[in-house]
Amino acid sequence: MSEHQPSVTPPAHPEPDRIDTTRPHPARVYDWFLGGKDNYPVDEELGRQIAALSPDTKRIARHNRWFMHRAMRRLAGEEGIRQFLDIGSGIPTEPNLHQIVQSTAPDARVVYVDNDPIVLAHAGALLSGTAEGATAYLDADVRQPERILGLAADVLDLDRPVALSLIALLHFVDDGDGGDEGEGRSEGAYALVERLMERLAPGSCLVLSQLTGDFDPESVAKGVASYAAGGVTLVPRSHRAVSRFFDGLEMVEPGLVPVVDWHPELSVGELPVETQPVPIYGAVARKP
Repeated sequence: MSEHQPSVTPPAHPEPDRIDTTRPHPARVYDWFLGGKDNYPVDEELGRQIAALSPDTKRIARHNRWFMHRAMRRLAGEEGIRQFLDIGSGIPTEPNLHQIVQSTAPDARVVYVDNDPIVLAHAGALLSGTAEGATAYLDADVRQPERILGLAADVLDLDRPVALSLIALLHFVDDGDGGDEGEGRSEGAYALVERLMERLAPGSCLVLSQLTGDFDPESVAKGVASYAAGGVTLVPRSHRAVSRFFDGLEMVEPGLVPVVDWHPELSVGELPVETQPVPIYGAVARKP
């Protein structure tokens, strides 16, 4: 690990030739769900289509975000984790992960990873951490695990525990996706998680949330079709299928549950009482 945080200076604006405004991007659609402004008409159009099919979509997106907040409070607090690798970070929405963990542990080191130029354009908001800690942003794709780990090692000590955060990411990776040609073919989402976790030290944690059709399969199927029409893969998974991501790891109680049920006591006031299912599973697990 480098002694100093690497210099990452995002451009004031993303390169025009890198931005495809004709197709929706998951990070920008999610930004629209959260009420953000960093999205294009094509993203808003898909967001509105999905919201029309499932009026709870924005509520669900907020619950997913709140799960991340609670999980990071637990990891930086009770679990004592001081290094975080957040893949699929998305467009910055305060409080961001580094703000949560560094409020508990000012010396925490955070590496964000995403491959959307819009996220890159706003990466400055992800680099304004504490003086005692470190924050960095990598322009990379989850399907490049070796590249991610190689670059992250400039900031993180991979011989010490790291929290790997994959929040609402893997339902955009199907079971047959391969890695890039330089890294060889993978077996899909499960193999990518395995390759990432196998490089991390014992005591590292996996934080993951994933869309499921277990509670409302009809609405979720319509959402999958809407994303597919926009050229975006969406793969809901059952409880059993999501559990596979944690094979060989030790679950932190209460295990794999709908995100609304994961340690609600860690909320700082944003978590309302719910009477309807939230179709996203979430869990935290530790590498033995």
